[in-house]
Amino acid sequence: MNARTLSLFSLLCAWQLAAANSVDDNIRSDAPNPVISHIPRERVNSNAIASVGYSKRRHILEIEFVNGAVYRYLEVTPPIYRDLMIADSKARYYDAHVRGKYRSVRARPRAAALKH
Repeated sequence: MNARTLSLFSLLCAWQLAAANSVDDNIRSDAPNPVISHIPRERVNSNAIASVGYSKRRHILEIEFVNGAVYRYLEVTPPIYRDLMIADSKARYYDAHVRGKYRSVRARPRAAALKH
């Protein structure tokens, strides 16, 4: 690697680290401004899961449970979301392929969602 390539590589690494840290600050549940859900969710037929949404751009899976809790699962690939949505049992698929496999953060529902 020449000096210019090494310098560009170092700059890129520093930028990615800074971007990752700013995203992490925004998604921590103890952050000063907790995550507020803006990912549209689709109602699903499940005894445990009320609705599911996915951000293709950010690779975030968002699940609203029937108890009202909303969680975001980070770095979830599109096939996991797709397979969850077509699974006969959303809860069983969630338990086998999502729960405990991805970093998660609890999100607050949108203000409009609180007015049921």
